[in-house]
Amino acid sequence: MIEPLPSAAEALPGRLVWGVAALLHALGDALAARFAACTVRGEISGFSRAASGHCYFSLKDADGQAALIRCAMFRRAAGLLDFSPAEGQQVEVRGRVALYEPRGELQFVVEAMQRGGTGALFEQFLRLKARLEAEGLFDPGRKRPLPRFPRRVGIVTSLAAAALHDVASAFARRAPQVELIVYPSPVQGNEAPGALVEAIGLAGRRAEVELLIVSRGGGSLEDLWAFNDERVVRAIAACPLPVLCGVGHETDVTLADFAADLRAPTPTAAAELAAPARLDCVAALQALAAALQQRVQRALDARRQRLDHAALRLARPTELLRRQRQALAMLQHRLAAAVRQACLARAQQERQTALRLRRAVAVLGSQHAQRLASLAARLEALAPHHVLARGYAWLSDAQGAALTSAAQVAPGQRIAATLADGQLSATVISVERSGRAPR
Repeated sequence: MIEPLPSAAEALPGRLVWGVAALLHALGDALAARFAACTVRGEISGFSRAASGHCYFSLKDADGQAALIRCAMFRRAAGLLDFSPAEGQQVEVRGRVALYEPRGELQFVVEAMQRGGTGALFEQFLRLKARLEAEGLFDPGRKRPLPRFPRRVGIVTSLAAAALHDVASAFARRAPQVELIVYPSPVQGNEAPGALVEAIGLAGRRAEVELLIVSRGGGSLEDLWAFNDERVVRAIAACPLPVLCGVGHETDVTLADFAADLRAPTPTAAAELAAPARLDCVAALQALAAALQQRVQRALDARRQRLDHAALRLARPTELLRRQRQALAMLQHRLAAAVRQACLARAQQERQTALRLRRAVAVLGSQHAQRLASLAARLEALAPHHVLARGYAWLSDAQGAALTSAAQVAPGQRIAATLADGQLSATVISVERSGRAPR
């Protein structure tokens, strides 16, 4: 049996033995007296806000030295902030140093906080992000669509990580038909970036999965730094498989998120985005099956109606023949009427054409008679005996050829002169030329 330690009053003279609570209380009093009010500058790490409104985080040395102190900021002080604290921010906090006695941990109780710049690690994050973004590794045009119904999904994470359990549980609950293949790798520490690159490359070389999930639970910027390593980011960008990144909590952002084809806020959300829920798929298939069945039933009903109509028509062939006879009689009547109408129209057209022809012949005959009379009058006016009657004579030589020029005769030549009422024989006594050529 272990005997209890004597109290300070029961201790031997010159020897003081503290109880744990008494020692912590004394240390707390000493810290409160020595550091009742002080201001500290550092970089926020692992910031979280509880449902009660209290904020908890760690403050690490802004110069990069290995020094860290846990901080608590209660709801009253947090409600006075004019900005939202975030991972990697450099801040100045004013408060007091205290001892959290239940765990014997040193903590800084923050009463006020103001921005003080960007932390060194966060600055490194921003510089690397800007450089890789300039290279086009985060270009939205490089993003590939995820397979809608994957049958096999790969997971790159640690076998001891809670993220693996979360992802596997989500798949077992939502999509148990999907086969999972784990490519184990550390997700924190100095060896994590190289191992992550190797696991991602192995998944790409094997090409045995349709989608690759890179996952890890939440943590501080330092805890998630392996997913900000340039080698890991380039490996994700170069992976031949579509990559879904589910690292950290909703507020955690890593460079791997920008390089992946799709970012999920948590590992569980990554599993939900990777494959649709089996129940949803079954419900969609059932809806499609119901719609298909309705369409088939409507098509069958329409065919049945057509079949019934055809059966009714075949059951009474005499009625069909009667209808056909009626149709033929009507067509015959319409044909006879059409023939009579056509004959009447043709006879009328022929009578009109004959009338028009007679009129045209009469008009044409009158025109020709008038023209003939005009030509006869003109011909009569030009007849030779009318010209001779006006005192002219027609001269000809012995052979009967007409004489039209004085050059055709010579003195002593016998010529004949035809007058209007007879003919004369004459001898040329002399020839005088006028010098004008005959027309």
